Amino acid sequence: MKHRAGRALLLCALLGALPCATTARAAPARDKPFEFVVIGHAFAGGTDDADLKRTLVRADRLKPAFVVAAGIKSAEEPCSDKLYAQRRALLDQADQPLLLVLSGSDWTGCRNSAGRSNAIERLNRIREIYFDEEALGETRLELSRQSMIAKFRSYAENAHWEVRNVLFATINLPAPNNHYLLEAGRNSEYEDRLVANRAWLQRLFSLAKRRKLDGLVLFSDGDVRIHAEQGFSLLSGFSTKQDGFAETRRLIRVLAEKYPGKVLLVDTHKPAAAEPVAEGAVAPGTLTWRGNLGHVTLPDAWHVVRVTPGDPVQFAHEAGHGEEKTQVKGNGQPKPPAGSAKKSSAKGERPQPPLK
Repeated sequence: MKHRAGRALLLCALLGALPCATTARAAPARDKPFEFVVIGHAFAGGTDDADLKRTLVRADRLKPAFVVAAGIKSAEEPCSDKLYAQRRALLDQADQPLLLVLSGSDWTGCRNSAGRSNAIERLNRIREIYFDEEALGETRLELSRQSMIAKFRSYAENAHWEVRNVLFATINLPAPNNHYLLEAGRNSEYEDRLVANRAWLQRLFSLAKRRKLDGLVLFSDGDVRIHAEQGFSLLSGFSTKQDGFAETRRLIRVLAEKYPGKVLLVDTHKPAAAEPVAEGAVAPGTLTWRGNLGHVTLPDAWHVVRVTPGDPVQFAHEAGHGEEKTQVKGNGQPKPPAGSAKKSSAKGERPQPPLK
């Protein structure tokens, strides 16, 4: 990009073409700050979606680069096609591009009429209903999905996109323990997804490094406890066998060490009342850094994260609970694909999988 710009300016200088220099100066700055919004678990547990509707409206007023929504439903709500489709239609009404991060409550606890787990079937159904080549919402944002790779065609929920030299990505890491089951012989879904997530993380870091991007932001439901201390006691070694995030945590640390930019992990896990607090855990909404690895948990309502591209890239979090917060300076829209800004009015006619 720099070489092309240099050649263009040189040519303009040789030709004495002042308008060319003016055009070059008018190009959008890659280091302009922008915001994105994270909507936490906004489900009241009933059929009334009023809270979620209000949250989407408030988020859209900020005109962020994009919105990340955590989950489709609460654990108490049914795992039905009807509810899945209802929530997709609602999320698709967002003005800005909306990216969905699957939560454990969407599928891990689902059971059929016989009381048996049908988590894998429900996960696959969600993939059919929600994930295609674009983000949800009225404004178009094309994504690269892991499902574009033949070997991982099932993992459409893992997606990445780029805004102003920062790479953003979703990854399926459900809370509270990455759907790791203690019962022997019942972890096939976990093991298959572990392989897919390993390949996805390697791909993301390779892309960010190759393109010399300033930062990489990963969105997930579960908190991998990236800043947890590594212990070497027998007790610690035993507990890691039950820690569904141990392998992912180790891999992210290794890859981050080789990446010159910043890496921010954003999770939306809202601990249950009976869930033990992890040692060294900080309050939700607190952005912490160790080296180039950052982490923040954003579980409630909606939150604004401001990104200032550069070397190093800067991140700042601000809770967005207030009604009065309707504008934020320096919002940065991702550049839409050529020839499009808003999706066409026929957007609602996009093919949808039949309901079961």
